Amino acid sequence: MTTAFLFPGQGSQAVGMGAALADAFPVAREVFAEVDDALGQRLSHLMREGPEDQLTLTENAQPALMAVSVAVMRALKNEFGVEVTAAGFVAGHSLGEYSALCAAGTLSLADAARLLKLRGQAMQRAVPVGRGAMASLIGPKTDLALAEAAAAAGAEVGVCVVANDNNAGNVVISGDKAAVDRAIEKAKELGARAIPLNVSAPFHCPLMAPAAQEMADALADAALVAPAVPVVANVTARPETDPAIIRRLLVDQVTGRVRWRESMEWMARDGGVARFVEVGSGKVLAGMAKRIAPDAESVSLNAPADLEAFARV
Repeated sequence: MTTAFLFPGQGSQAVGMGAALADAFPVAREVFAEVDDALGQRLSHLMREGPEDQLTLTENAQPALMAVSVAVMRALKNEFGVEVTAAGFVAGHSLGEYSALCAAGTLSLADAARLLKLRGQAMQRAVPVGRGAMASLIGPKTDLALAEAAAAAGAEVGVCVVANDNNAGNVVISGDKAAVDRAIEKAKELGARAIPLNVSAPFHCPLMAPAAQEMADALADAALVAPAVPVVANVTARPETDPAIIRRLLVDQVTGRVRWRESMEWMARDGGVARFVEVGSGKVLAGMAKRIAPDAESVSLNAPADLEAFARV
């Protein structure tokens, strides 16, 4: 059975994340300590104790989510002998792509933490608070075509694009607030529900161009090596192994669409994946997998008991 490891993105963070892993596995504590040292902050304490409003800040949530995912992978290896090469592919949703690359050995843990801290800060700097917005279009009538039509209506008054094509029934738009507001009205006319998202910046849209430039400069100095297994990239929805291409795609990802539905469909159809395993905090991606590839098995690994059960299969 071909397996894909999936790594969650922002929104899956929660106070207490990783605590059970740290209590159960010394290697998980080592991961959190290394991330703390790389960032020069007690991120592990913030993850365990909160406060939630500080953990939710983009610059904290991004490295924190990566740390939990990598802690799960290292515990799988050290405690149960399950390597990342047990999978045919890895993929991560937005920031989760850095987690996937770290798990696959392309990025060191310290570099992944520092890059994600910078990525969060750069995204926040790129657009003044209040100028941008994002909204989730949901419901049985929601698909990429509907979302693109809504975004086109919004683009008449400003920047508005599809940011995340998550799955049928869940597509996210992003851009200037006035443009997103107009897109929301158009989406409702077309039969979708629209929920404004409580985010600090309009991610994955052209307004993030200053952040993309910051990441290009940072990634130019980062050491990347070929991953142990192919990484299905957000912006191409195809597997990549060339470090030079991966470096470029990580820059493109800042302003580009997260093509998650297409990535999952490709893995299930062309990659032969029959089991999707979400690694880290939350169960969002496992839920998406069930909707996108209902014939495949979907599981989540975040508690110690989850790891033990998975290793026994």
